[in-house]
Amino acid sequence: MPARSLPSQPSVAIVGATGAVGVELLGCLEQRAFPVSRLRLLASARSAGKTMTFRGQPVTVEELTPDSFAGVDLALFSAGSGLSKSHAPLAVQAGAVVVDNSSAFRMAPEVPLVVPEVNAAAMEGHGGIIANPNCVAAIATVALAPLHRAAPIRRLSLATYQAASGAGAAAMEELRLATAAALRGEDYPPQVLPHPYAFNFFSHNAAMDPETGYNGEETKVVAETRRILDLPDLPVGITCIRVPILRAHGMAISVAFDAPVDVEAARALLAAAPGVKLVDDRAANHFPMPSEASGQYDVLVGRLRPDWADPSGRTLAMFVVGDQLLKGAALNAVQIAEALLPRQG
Repeated sequence: MPARSLPSQPSVAIVGATGAVGVELLGCLEQRAFPVSRLRLLASARSAGKTMTFRGQPVTVEELTPDSFAGVDLALFSAGSGLSKSHAPLAVQAGAVVVDNSSAFRMAPEVPLVVPEVNAAAMEGHGGIIANPNCVAAIATVALAPLHRAAPIRRLSLATYQAASGAGAAAMEELRLATAAALRGEDYPPQVLPHPYAFNFFSHNAAMDPETGYNGEETKVVAETRRILDLPDLPVGITCIRVPILRAHGMAISVAFDAPVDVEAARALLAAAPGVKLVDDRAANHFPMPSEASGQYDVLVGRLRPDWADPSGRTLAMFVVGDQLLKGAALNAVQIAEALLPRQG
């Protein structure tokens, strides 16, 4: 059975429309002039009745129900894995293509896990659901793929510096409130995250596996990066840290190839790569920063240099920053949807 595509002007539903990613999905659809014929904003009963703005017009948020997908061509889900597992199949049964931002389907063999700049061809033959990757995996693979195409990757090591947005709108608000309290000299007991957040960083708040010593975020990034790059046995080392930044993730990456790396050649590949902006000015000590990545579609890549831990010259060190809510979530989902539209001409 051929994969389901979208009509030229699809009817679109956003599930989880009032959340941090839902708001960005709405913005991406508008900013990228996605050809929406009809828009439904779906959320919990608590949010039903609120209004949001799309193309200058108010749109009322509706309560999500099993019957919400009648007449919907494209359903963009960002409301957690439990809700995706229960409602995404209903959307498919109603005739929609689902792009799901949760972890519910990312490792299901029959569901493509897609970063369009990296593995768009994986969408061919999809069964109605396409998974949007973990934010770190999405951002990292945009930077890694152009290099991997030139010389196969043999080993990967990452240390991440992850923003509040990855834990949702409530965590972003906690960072704002905790920082304001700290500047007033007041305590702010953490309510969303497990540790004080203002002027502090700590191991990622995903559940820790006491046997392996790795947390759930780290295991997701490893598994999904391998799948996106189609390198199922790639050795990956990782440490994920939550830092007091609102919405852009950073990551220090050391990547080993099967041949010696020329830094200038790597720089040229990245400068020409879709979705990448090279920020690598040694003279000015200007490299990727969250303040410059926030609100930007491109992934910023810089600090390119040989990794001195590998005297063979096969390992490259670099620093990557991307907006967690955009390329790490909403933008990637909308790009997937764009790829499903009929080709013009």
